[in-house]
Amino acid sequence: MKHIPIALIYSRLLIGFGIILLSVFHVNHYSFLAITLLSIGLLTDIFDGIIARKLNISSEKLRRLDSGIDQVFFISVAVATYIQCPDFFKANLIKLIVLGAFEISTYVLSYIKFKKEIATHSIGAKIWTLILFSTLVEIMVHCESVVLFELCFWIGLATRLEILAIVFTLKKWTNDVPTIYHAVKLRQGKEIKRNKLFNG
Repeated sequence: MKHIPIALIYSRLLIGFGIILLSVFHVNHYSFLAITLLSIGLLTDIFDGIIARKLNISSEKLRRLDSGIDQVFFISVAVATYIQCPDFFKANLIKLIVLGAFEISTYVLSYIKFKKEIATHSIGAKIWTLILFSTLVEIMVHCESVVLFELCFWIGLATRLEILAIVFTLKKWTNDVPTIYHAVKLRQGKEIKRNKLFNG
């Protein structure tokens, strides 16, 4: 049982690579297959942490691994989507670069300050992941997204800024910090409450 969370985390590497292969070879019913795999990947991301906490095996190492593979997974999906819908990416290049730069900056700041990658798993980041999922699904189906992409862009920026603020605020590296409010409490040496299902 204790190996289930790790298996779920690593499964996203295979799923991401699988979506890229589907895109590269332009398989029939690509959208349906890619969205199915993307949905399975999202479910593994939700349940790996929940199961780990239920089994009392959630650890810093596991949370860091989860965070890193999440990045690889969504980058893989983005690459596959670009292969299918390059015009969307060209039309929104500036916003994508800005969003990517803010995402990279959270990791750079964490490495500079703590010599570790971020693993805040904030509530805002979880909400953004759901919006990103919806946006990717729309692009996969229509090769375009207007309202959802705008929402994804601005909420993405807001949540990256909160993560930067969390990293700035923390005195020592900590995983699973729900919000900037919780980061301030940790800085003051106070304990914080974490949701048993989604944090910790």
